Amino acid sequence: MKKIVLIVFVSLLVIFQSCKNSTNNSATSAIELISPQQVYDAVYNKDTVQLVDVRTPEEYKISHLKGSQNICVTSKDFAEKVKTLDKNKPVYLYCRVGGRSAGAAKQLQKMGFTKIYDMDGGILLWEKKKLETEK
Repeated sequence: MKKIVLIVFVSLLVIFQSCKNSTNNSATSAIELISPQQVYDAVYNKDTVQLVDVRTPEEYKISHLKGSQNICVTSKDFAEKVKTLDKNKPVYLYCRVGGRSAGAAKQLQKMGFTKIYDMDGGILLWEKKKLETEK
């Protein structure tokens, strides 16, 4: 009897653990943290890329990546504005250092976007690597 209870317990534990792992993997699979150089290589000199600066409009005016559009993650209409993006195409996000873009990436994932790239280190690391910006 003890062996049967032990087998059932272990079986349930394995099932719950595998369900937990598959849920976690699918939840994070749409977001990938990439370097500024990887973003540069992916988006520069391409017209159809969805590159989004999630900082405030004031920060965007100071300096931003060429070809980016500004959709501030802290604005009340963020969710409405990102609906204009194509959920099935890759979206590249960045902010100042990476915190806001990570939050924006999670929001886009919940909205059903399939491939989200979050630039590690934000525009500060981009500029430190001496990559081009616009004013």
